[in-house]
Amino acid sequence: MVGVAKEAAVTEGLARFASDVSFEELPDEVVDWAKYLCLDFAGVTLNGSTTGSAQAVVEALRRARREGPSAVIGTSYRALPEYATLANGIAYHSIELDDVNNEASLHPGVVVYPTALAMADVATPVDGKEFIAAVAVGYDIMVRLGRALKPAEHYARGFHPTATCGAFGAAAVSARLMGLEGEPFVSALGIAGSQAAGSMEFLAQGAWTKRFHPGWAAHSGIWAALLAREGFSGPSTIIEGERGFLNAYSGDPDPSRLLEGLGDQFQITKTSVKPHACCRYNQGPIDCVLDLVKGQGLAPDDVEELTIGVLSAGFNIVAAPEEEKRHPESIVDMQFSLPFAAAVALLYGRASVDEYVPGVAERPEVREAMARVRCVTDPNLDAQFPRHWPAWAEARTRDGSTLRSEVLYPKGDPENPLSWDEMKAKFSALTAPVIPDGRQGEIIAAVESLEQMTDVRALASLLALE
Repeated sequence: MVGVAKEAAVTEGLARFASDVSFEELPDEVVDWAKYLCLDFAGVTLNGSTTGSAQAVVEALRRARREGPSAVIGTSYRALPEYATLANGIAYHSIELDDVNNEASLHPGVVVYPTALAMADVATPVDGKEFIAAVAVGYDIMVRLGRALKPAEHYARGFHPTATCGAFGAAAVSARLMGLEGEPFVSALGIAGSQAAGSMEFLAQGAWTKRFHPGWAAHSGIWAALLAREGFSGPSTIIEGERGFLNAYSGDPDPSRLLEGLGDQFQITKTSVKPHACCRYNQGPIDCVLDLVKGQGLAPDDVEELTIGVLSAGFNIVAAPEEEKRHPESIVDMQFSLPFAAAVALLYGRASVDEYVPGVAERPEVREAMARVRCVTDPNLDAQFPRHWPAWAEARTRDGSTLRSEVLYPKGDPENPLSWDEMKAKFSALTAPVIPDGRQGEIIAAVESLEQMTDVRALASLLALE
């Protein structure tokens, strides 16, 4: 495998790895994960293209006359590559069903796949093998940076790690697919570092800006590589420097996580997939509530109080302020409300995209159920974070009995994954409102044979509307 000397500077070491690793060096497991997650990208983005936030972006691009060769997924519109990836990243992130790395607490695929797909119109031809290798590289860069920042530290400073680390991941994907090596590749990362942004303030008002983050990170990464290709310089110590990314964006970074196992441990194989249409911190608690209802026979009307054990790192994201989380006013509020997630899981036995639509939070039975949900932190859960994202739920019933459910690996974690068949079912359910059955089958077949594709623009065409 590609090695990185221990004495190598961090930014330079990551750049060398990202430019040098070949498809032939990737384990079969990595190739399978890249295809599996590509199908998730396709399904979630097609569905996400129907949201108001995604449609607003397309309309803005039309008005600004950003037409070009690249497909905007789920539409007939084509834009310049950097703007197509902006639109596709936003659509992918809009319904909160995109993949996650637990340790880094970020969404790699939502940046990496839109970037790699758009780059096929910048650095043609891009075949399936090179697409897969670039995707694997992008996941590694983003996850390693997220782990080194330490998620709780990064969140405490008000940053969204998908956005900040995403600029680097997109730059690495773009630089690789442009064929950059050495100093230009390092400069691409250096330029990306000055574009690393993304505020968590969206939580205050349920704004759409979180959805904007991965799209803009992808856009920024493409431009970082384009500039570097023309000789525009970026700092070669952007990650490890005194005023670099780690020190500026974390109060207690761990640089040792950046090069550890580089080239031997591919982070794409450590990706969690979401079965529920909301924040990652809600996934485990929902599983616990579903177990109480479906596995232990809990009836919604029998619940006196439903207590949820939630990780401290996510408490202020999904559980506090308590009254605000019990009264979500927008879809974004609903996606980041654990009381809402627990309520719909309790009442309807699911937390799908059908529950995260206007009006559901105002239903009397949902409001009444949210009032019975109490969220608490638990040091025993925190002790396992971020390597594991455990959760528990405990229901006290009206007859005085108590039912409890615990989960160490929520459904969708690498240790408890969706099977390929379950992934195909997720894809089909999400895309049924957008594309016909025949097109669904074509996309599945194309993804399953992705390494044989001679030009990935064929995949982009399948994801666009006529």
